[in-house]
Amino acid sequence: MAFILPELPFDKEALGDFMSAETLEFHHGKHHKAYVDKVNGWLGEKGLEGASLSQVIRTATERGDKGLFNNSGQIWNHNFFWQCLAPPQGQRPTGKLAALIEEGFGSTETMLSQLKDEAVGHFASGWAWLVLDQDKLKITSLHDGDNPVAHDGMKPLLTVDVWEHAYYIDYRNQRPVFVDAVLNNLINWEFVAENLDGNGIARADQQS
Repeated sequence: MAFILPELPFDKEALGDFMSAETLEFHHGKHHKAYVDKVNGWLGEKGLEGASLSQVIRTATERGDKGLFNNSGQIWNHNFFWQCLAPPQGQRPTGKLAALIEEGFGSTETMLSQLKDEAVGHFASGWAWLVLDQDKLKITSLHDGDNPVAHDGMKPLLTVDVWEHAYYIDYRNQRPVFVDAVLNNLINWEFVAENLDGNGIARADQQS
C-alpha cells in the first residue's frame, strides 16, 4: 500500500485566470506528485508501511529525518491547500468564523491584509497559516515542508502556499500579486469554517 495523489476538488479550468490549468498541471500533477512518489519510495526502508501520513510526519520529527519530514509534510500541506481553494464565486466568511475574525482582527479585510503581509514577508519557501489557538484566531507561517501536524495544539484553518512553484507560471514570481489574487478570490470559506471543529489535520491525512 502507498500514499496517492488526491484528485483536485475542482476542475483544472475552474479557477480561471487566478490560477490557470497550466499552473495546476505543474503544481498538482508534478510537484505534489513528486512528494508522494518520494515518500512512497521510503516507506519500506524506513519501516513505515501502513502508517498514516500524520504518523509518518510525526515519526520523521522524532527521528530528525529532514528528508522524510519535508516530503511527507509537503504531501499534507498540499492536500490541505487544495481544499482551501474554490472557484471564484464571491465567497466570504459567515457565521461563527466571521464573528471570530471580527473579534480577533476587527474585519475580514484587516485579517486578509495581515495574512497577506505574513505570506509576502515570509522569507524563502513556506506556507502562511490562519490557525485556531485555543479559542482565538492567529496568523503565522512555517518554513519549507513544516506543517501543523508537527506542532501540538496548532489547529489549521487556512493556508497559502508561498513556494515559487505556486506562482511562477501565472504571476512570473510576483508573490504579492499571487497572494492577493488567492485571498480575495479563491478561498473556500466553507472549508475554513468547517475546520473550526479542530479536525483540520485529519482532513488532509491519508492512510498508506
